Amino acid sequence: MEKKNWTIPELLELSGGYWSTCALHAGVKLDVFSQLDKGPLPAETVAARVKSDERGISMLLHALVALGLLEKQGENFAATPFAATYLSRNSHEYLGHIIMHHHHLMASWANLDQAVRTGEPVRERVSHEDVESSRESFLMGMFNLAMQLAPRVVPQIDLSGRRRLLDIGGGPGTYAIYFCKQNPDLDAVICDLPTTRSFAEKTVAHFELSDRIGFIDVDFEKEELPEGFDVAWLSHVLHGIGPAACESLLKKAVTALEPGGLVLVQEFILDDTRDAPVFPALFSLNMLLGTPEGQSYSEAEIVRMLQSAGAKEVHRLPIQLPNGAGIIAGTKSRG
Repeated sequence: MEKKNWTIPELLELSGGYWSTCALHAGVKLDVFSQLDKGPLPAETVAARVKSDERGISMLLHALVALGLLEKQGENFAATPFAATYLSRNSHEYLGHIIMHHHHLMASWANLDQAVRTGEPVRERVSHEDVESSRESFLMGMFNLAMQLAPRVVPQIDLSGRRRLLDIGGGPGTYAIYFCKQNPDLDAVICDLPTTRSFAEKTVAHFELSDRIGFIDVDFEKEELPEGFDVAWLSHVLHGIGPAACESLLKKAVTALEPGGLVLVQEFILDDTRDAPVFPALFSLNMLLGTPEGQSYSEAEIVRMLQSAGAKEVHRLPIQLPNGAGIIAGTKSRG
């Protein structure tokens, strides 16, 4: 892989890049974009609506104009078409949940040196938190991301002839939903923590699939999984736990399958040298900050863990995904 030749301006832009990030996060957290998606308003009106200081809002609005997320018309401000689509709560394509999840992670990233020095997390595991706001941002943020990818990924995976899918750690159930939409004869069960149930059932009901997609409360790190499935789907689950826990979970997943069943693992996958792609390498640090043993894994590591769990014919699917993500498949022996 060709290494980047840095310049001083690029280095300083990287160092101060969080300024733009924080401006975006503030705009979403204060719900500025929802006020401006129907037409231009003056700063004082926006300030009143979001219960903020007029001087502060004026500065934020001008910064968001400079970033290209708002437009200024005279002394009034309006959302760009892009911002109105993805940053307004009034839009069905709202991505604010994943942005707020990123916002909740920022304090821990500021303490990355401490996590590196100690090897210990500096924040609670978001998936296990009992704080409603951050848990909602995490779960619905995962929904935001999956909604971008599932319509592209699912049609490329052949599940013809298969009847029961177990979505392990499925959160709000986006992939279970799209697999069922793609395969009319398929039913699914989402398997996750009890705190996830209400989000999953609401999302499944929105897609009118409650008769085909159920939910089972299971802490899959500690408890056994239900059995009798012919597909097991694990999307971005392994990176939250250590290698030994991954092997244990994958063995449970294979055990849950009928002979000939298919196990599918979607992850941010490192090269076997572990120094690329960039996103999985940085994501490993995010797991250092928030989990006792989580990390990104290489393709060779995931293949080995699946084989150790009893999966056969393990291979990476030829599906191109962003951020270094990929899907590795295996089957349970019929014998």
